[in-house]
Amino acid sequence: MLKMLRAPWAGTLEALALGLALLLGLALATAGPSRAQGADPAAIIAGFAGKKSFEETEANVRALAATGDPRVSTTLDALASGDLYYSKTDNRVVIASGKGASFATSDPLTGASLGDAPKASLEKVRVKNSIRALVAELKGGLTLGSSDPAERMAAAVSLFDKASPDQLAVLDSAIAKETDPAIRARFAEARAVAVLRSDRPSEERREAAQLVAARGDRAAQNVLSAFTADADPAVAKAATAGAASIAQTIALWGQAQNIWYGLSLGSVLLLAAIGLAITFGVMGVINMAHGEMVMIGAYTTFVVQQALRLHAPQWLDWSLALALPLAFLVAGFVGFVMERGIIRFLYGRPLETLLATFGVSLILQQAVRTLFGPTNREVSNPSWMSGSFDVGLMAVTWNRLWIIVFALAVFAALLFALNRTSAGLKMRAVTQNRRMAAAMGIRTPMVDAMTFALGSGIAGMAGVALSQIDNVSPDLGQGYIIDSFMVVVFGGVGNLWGTLVGAMSLGIVNKFLEPYAGAVLGKIVVLVLIILFIQKRPRGLFALKGRFVDA
Repeated sequence: MLKMLRAPWAGTLEALALGLALLLGLALATAGPSRAQGADPAAIIAGFAGKKSFEETEANVRALAATGDPRVSTTLDALASGDLYYSKTDNRVVIASGKGASFATSDPLTGASLGDAPKASLEKVRVKNSIRALVAELKGGLTLGSSDPAERMAAAVSLFDKASPDQLAVLDSAIAKETDPAIRARFAEARAVAVLRSDRPSEERREAAQLVAARGDRAAQNVLSAFTADADPAVAKAATAGAASIAQTIALWGQAQNIWYGLSLGSVLLLAAIGLAITFGVMGVINMAHGEMVMIGAYTTFVVQQALRLHAPQWLDWSLALALPLAFLVAGFVGFVMERGIIRFLYGRPLETLLATFGVSLILQQAVRTLFGPTNREVSNPSWMSGSFDVGLMAVTWNRLWIIVFALAVFAALLFALNRTSAGLKMRAVTQNRRMAAAMGIRTPMVDAMTFALGSGIAGMAGVALSQIDNVSPDLGQGYIIDSFMVVVFGGVGNLWGTLVGAMSLGIVNKFLEPYAGAVLGKIVVLVLIILFIQKRPRGLFALKGRFVDA
């Protein structure tokens, strides 16, 4: 009787229990594969304990990263480096490190010390290279919620080409919370990559491809290239069009980069040639030792830096400011001695002058080798000339930018000196008509000496700039002397504007020829073009009128 009475109640209870079990199982099944933000990271970390397959460990890593909790970064780092262990007795997961029979342990989530534990009581969580790579890939998403905007931006940039469908929930949450428009845009681009790699609807993936294409850089092109043969025709078409558009943009920026390289090379040629243009224009002297004046300026910079390193290291960042006037004075003094001691006896004898200055160049090179040795010397870049920044898809280095600014500043100062000072007017008078200038009372021999000293001093200042982009060695000047003569002849002997135009033109032409002809063949082509040009205009682009009126 009792059994008969209890049977209906028992059936009801069993049905209720079965229903609750089904509901619980459904809830676990729904939550399990898509652990979203808000899941307990401590519970997921506990899942690393025990004998697990690599596939289970990988799934746990993805679940841990999907929580979006920045604290789990420490756990992932420990896992990748092999410092994540679990206790053999109670399966507690810890970070352990040390040597010998005892390890120091700490909580993988909070970092709190858990004391020492015998090494024999711990078992390492097994990983392989693919899991380490997965950790590196997923860690970028953990800093998306950082309080530091720079960290969030860096995380978004690093995540762009690595974003996976598993990170969509984290990215959606980060986009919803982000207040900075620039960072939110980067988040949206990373999300678009994740959508492209997912099984979302065709229209959503096509829009994602268009958003990635709008980024317009090489990273976006690399992402889109993987989807140009996508099974979905709409996605493949959008990816192909986006990749082609980016390729055109990159080509245009490549031309801009070549122009920038040409301008930077032209500024170097301008610095090296501008002093030669003065001496050649005023005195008609072919100074084969002009490159050694550049070398003297570079070694002056080295000496100044060495002195500051030893006696005033706090001023090392200002070494170039100190080296510039010293290099001008040292190279200028050497030039003045050359003119007074050798060249003034050889005016009107160009071949003897060329041979004499060539001999002086060899003497100066050997003197530097004796004093400083034949090897290259290190000249460091100040902090304000180090590094680079991007302009669109073009990289601009600070040292090249400052050299361009410096070259233009020297050019402007020289123009002012020649046009607005008494010494400059005398130099111009001697350049145009030496006999008439002498008849007017101008001491042409002293003008020659000061002109040669000025040209040599400017070459010394060029050496200071070149020490920041080239090796400081006894042969430094030899790499620029031929190019300097080409610039002077092409622009017009003695004309500063011609020197400027010639230097920049040759610099840009060289950089556009190098990708097709190579550096050496490119210089040969430029030399042939200059020879052909001189056949048509023997006095260069900008000839000085009246220069040989007394010839």
